[in-house]
Amino acid sequence: MDNQTEIELQAAAFRRLQQHLMQDRVDVQNIDMMNLTGFCRNCLSRWYQEAANERGIEMSKDESREIFYGMPFDEWRAKYQTEASAEQQAEFKVAFEQNVGKAD
Repeated sequence: MDNQTEIELQAAAFRRLQQHLMQDRVDVQNIDMMNLTGFCRNCLSRWYQEAANERGIEMSKDESREIFYGMPFDEWRAKYQTEASAEQQAEFKVAFEQNVGKAD
């Protein structure tokens, strides 16, 4: 397989993952994803931002989230995010530190 085809297939897989998370499974909470897998929608939007910044494209966290979520993040939270339990929050603290680093 040539390099361009591989890039195109990777991009197609990413777009399908994004569709799955943003349209098919809006019921799955970010905190549950982070606690189970070590990443969530916010991580994906951050990785998108980092890739843009590495290529000299200035992009803020809010801009990358809006691109990934397809709407402003606050709108997404209002539509789909539920309140996290104390247990979920405790698990998240551990998962975040293991996978992202200490929270500021």
